Amino acid sequence: MIPQSFIQDLLSRVDIVDVVDRHVKLKRAGANYVACCPFHGEKTPSFTVSPTKQFYHCFGCGAHGTAVGFLMEYSGLGFVDAVKDLAQSVGMKVPEVRSELAQRKAEAGDDLYGVLLRAAQYYRAQLKDAARAIDYLKRRGLSGEIAKRFGIGYAPDGWQNLAAAFPDYNAKALATAGLVKVNEDHRRYDVFRDRIMFPIVDVRGNVIGFGGRVLGEGEPKYLNSPETPIFEKGRELYGLYQARGAIRRAGRVVVVEGYMDVVALAQHEVEYAVATLGTATTPLHVQKLLRQADEVVFCFDGDDAGRRAAWRALENSLAQLVDGKQVRFLFLPQGEDPDTYVRKAGKEAFETLIAGAPPLSRFLLDELASRVDLSAAEGRAAFIHQARPLLKPMQSNALRVQIVREVAALSRLAPEEVERLCELAPMVTRTRTADPRSPRMPQAPLARQLLRLLMGNPKVASTLSSEQHALLSSDPELAPVAALVELLKNSGATSLGVVFEASRDSNYADIYEAVAGETLLAAGSEETVQADLDGVFAQLELRRVQSEYTRLCASGGHSESEQLRFQELKRRLAELKGVGTVNVRSQI
Repeated sequence: MIPQSFIQDLLSRVDIVDVVDRHVKLKRAGANYVACCPFHGEKTPSFTVSPTKQFYHCFGCGAHGTAVGFLMEYSGLGFVDAVKDLAQSVGMKVPEVRSELAQRKAEAGDDLYGVLLRAAQYYRAQLKDAARAIDYLKRRGLSGEIAKRFGIGYAPDGWQNLAAAFPDYNAKALATAGLVKVNEDHRRYDVFRDRIMFPIVDVRGNVIGFGGRVLGEGEPKYLNSPETPIFEKGRELYGLYQARGAIRRAGRVVVVEGYMDVVALAQHEVEYAVATLGTATTPLHVQKLLRQADEVVFCFDGDDAGRRAAWRALENSLAQLVDGKQVRFLFLPQGEDPDTYVRKAGKEAFETLIAGAPPLSRFLLDELASRVDLSAAEGRAAFIHQARPLLKPMQSNALRVQIVREVAALSRLAPEEVERLCELAPMVTRTRTADPRSPRMPQAPLARQLLRLLMGNPKVASTLSSEQHALLSSDPELAPVAALVELLKNSGATSLGVVFEASRDSNYADIYEAVAGETLLAAGSEETVQADLDGVFAQLELRRVQSEYTRLCASGGHSESEQLRFQELKRRLAELKGVGTVNVRSQI
């Protein structure tokens, strides 16, 4: 766990304009910077970055966040990796308690990245003089431009060719990186020999491994790097680094099975394809993919092996599904793979197949129904039995409700009976722990206005008087505001970006996130902001006094203390309304 204090310190040192501008070219527009949004297609810039608030917001699609959030969305990084990237850019070291595995990764990381990069450069240089390899790539329809884009190279035949690339062929890092092995005679030899080399690159652009395609009839046809301290097959996807821009533009990512499928699709301008690395699709793969796009299409061969692989992908997708995201399954005609099909039929035909790919719900229901006899009670019971382990991992959201209804219709049961038989958790509206004060978006304009003022100008929280604090704590509707003031007091936040990250774990985080984008274009001097804040509190005080005055009038009391209180309220109302008299009853 990275300490919140470190996150705040990091955001105070990082300039979000520099971070975003490295990926999206910004233009100054007054006090802010603008660009066409990198997260959705647009022609008129609506993506705004504020250097003073250290925050970005798109007024077209609603995407917003800090420098950390931008790297997570743009590069597909997890929170920890995004923080580490930013920390490295400003020379900060992330303080964290590491597991033994994480410690080994950290110790080996820099060394292995350098070794693998040098190997990739060597293989790429060798391709220039490898006539057989060049001829193979040309026969597969690949251009020099695509080969360069993916860094494709060639590992020459021979046992110790890498000795020409590394002064110390016996270095431990070469073996750790999976580039060399030791035989029974304790002699080293190259792992990759006479193979087309596909560098595997992480989302930061670092080479972390290789896939090698044999030339000729040797076995195995494809040879992948072993897992190393910096390479886990269950986390990485081939081609994701190159495909990120196309994925954002298309709003879709296609998952195929091989390196050549990815490269061939890119050659035919289907540039939003990635591939798993010789392993089944994992939940981590699905998480990473759904961070990149709203639609994930798994593309498999139409044979039995392809359908089994698709079913494993479905099982590992269920727990990751959220409303607004879609997973679909495309099965190619018999005997075809993406490489052969796109070369034969072209981009338009391939994308037509994508458009007709059935959604996960349809694949799931059709597959289960095909395994049983739904005309018999026993078959319907078996149908429910097989559906149960698939429904249980799903989040209790609208998609699960829809699938449960279809399962119920096919099994001739009520949806409630399906939920009970499958032991499904009830629908919930929030995943956060509920606060005793209702953590809903404040409907009153005054509460929302206070949130905007405080989030956009966190320093003013320190100017609140004891009377103003008392006002906040006396009204349940203002609970999110009171919590925000306490958070600002404890965190010492000085910008919207720091407030946004500091409030991630708050019970009211959803409320603060919804308000954050509204603050971006708010301008004004400190005096103006303070005046606005005082004005809102004056209106809150007026509302409180009017409420008490109304209750006192309705009570009809005639005690001396009530008469005195009535006169005090009458005078206070006059002050707050800014006039000498108010239209009130002369007596209770």
